[in-house]
Amino acid sequence: MNKNQLKGNWMQLKGTVKEKWGDLTDDELEQIAGNRDILLGKIQEKYGIAQEEAEKQIEEWEKRLD
Repeated sequence: MNKNQLKGNWMQLKGTVKEKWGDLTDDELEQIAGNRDILLGKIQEKYGIAQEEAEKQIEEWEKRLD
């Protein structure tokens, strides 16, 4: 999934993001608005994980969507 697909499908994808990273609030999901870099940062912040781990989680999530 590329950045344009993420932004373009954000309304549909928010539910799957909430399932995977349930600690993200609705306000945070609105801030993310399909921006992968912001999603990455929010996951790192909320879960206290390194960038590499957050990146790995996002990549796994994206693979499930394809």
